[in-house]
Amino acid sequence: MKNAHLKPRDAVLETGDTAPDFTLNDQNRAEWNLTKALEKGDVVLSFFPMAFTGVCGTEMECINKELARWTSEGVQVVGVSCDSFAALKAWADQAGFKQTLLADMHRDVCRAYGIYWPELNVSGRGTVVIEKGPDGPRVKWSQKREIGDAFDLDEVVAAMA
Repeated sequence: MKNAHLKPRDAVLETGDTAPDFTLNDQNRAEWNLTKALEKGDVVLSFFPMAFTGVCGTEMECINKELARWTSEGVQVVGVSCDSFAALKAWADQAGFKQTLLADMHRDVCRAYGIYWPELNVSGRGTVVIEKGPDGPRVKWSQKREIGDAFDLDEVVAAMA
């Protein structure tokens, strides 16, 4: 298994923590790797519980609308959930999402980042901004939120500065 090295955490990673490297399949079944993505600039991981649901859709729609701006600034914003790549592909196609959506089907990544919702065995809701540090991926900013609370776009944009 690609992410067997990841260790679960009870709390979300904090600013300055080493961000665990991982590889997941995106909605097109292509492999996506954090360290490789960081070669192009900062990465924003937007963890969400389930595709085709209200708040998750609102967050991904917001990312989709701002994607060109973030990309022009060298920032890659990706969604991460425990849905299958097939479900994420169907959702992206239906909603017109252009951003990368990652399938954490084994729950290794959301657990390693401390953003896991055990009652439903899915990712919790949270955002982690990661930069390339001198010793590997490093957390620049993080926030774990209640399931019904979407991110505040201004907060995420400020964290990327």
